Amino acid sequence: MTASPLADIPGAISAFIAGAEVPAKAIAKLTPEQLRAWPIPGTWSIQEIVVHLWDSDLVGCDRMRRLAAMDNPLIIAYDESAFNRALSPDRLDAHGAAEIFRLNRLLFGEVLKSLPAETFARSGVHNERGMITLGGTLSGYVEHLDGHMQHLLKKRAMVAGH
Repeated sequence: MTASPLADIPGAISAFIAGAEVPAKAIAKLTPEQLRAWPIPGTWSIQEIVVHLWDSDLVGCDRMRRLAAMDNPLIIAYDESAFNRALSPDRLDAHGAAEIFRLNRLLFGEVLKSLPAETFARSGVHNERGMITLGGTLSGYVEHLDGHMQHLLKKRAMVAGH
């Protein structure tokens, strides 16, 4: 049986904050060519993954702010593939995106640590998934980073030869 997303909020907050450094460390010493390579055709480059992580975390923190502060907010989905196609992530600085990701996680982590435990049960309505909670959303963004990092590290090994 899977634990409730509210079972270990302090652990989820710690994992969220610990993830702040992960993208930057994962792309350290990669060349622009390695960042933009597509070692697995039809999938995102390392660059696109890092830019997506930055973009997604900004959206995620906005969602969590709304859930913490508003009564039953409407949370709107977005199409990450459309963002990737239309917003030219290949033109952005992956290291800059990783740094903004890092700062955003560290700063919002302080917000999360300051919230009373009962705040993590607050809910809103996601236009595609239905009812969601702050605790569940926090856990989801921890898992989101972990999932994308598995793909990124596999691609790093392919382009960097280790």
